[in-house]
Amino acid sequence: MASSQTNQKFLSRNVVTQYDFDPDATTATDIGWVDMRDAGRFVAGFFRTVGTSALTFKIIANSASDGSGTDVEVKVYSGEEPNAVGDYCFLECTAQELAALGTDLRYVSASCAVATGTDEGVVTYIRSDLRFSRADATADTIA
Repeated sequence: MASSQTNQKFLSRNVVTQYDFDPDATTATDIGWVDMRDAGRFVAGFFRTVGTSALTFKIIANSASDGSGTDVEVKVYSGEEPNAVGDYCFLECTAQELAALGTDLRYVSASCAVATGTDEGVVTYIRSDLRFSRADATADTIA
């Protein structure tokens, strides 16, 4: 019998989203711009699902919600290359780091580029240290 207890501790205190990364190109792709106004920390993870080529993985910040302003590089992944299916890596930054780079930097995105355009992955975002806890901070997305 499944538990009837409702546990929303992690999901009410963190905003978790996932993105399919299938660029069909080798140029850098901004994965998805998110607002850091009410979050103290941002984590981006890359999970390789297809391919073995080199990966360039960054966190970038911008003053515009759609990334149309000037991108500012926040973090660059420099660890061991995630070059096999099932490999994954993470980057993390804080709201204080963003403020130190520019007072108008409110939005962040992971940026990924692969050396072979047929490579693919999944990018996961976690925004944590939320200013306010809410039951719907993380919601399911079903197409």
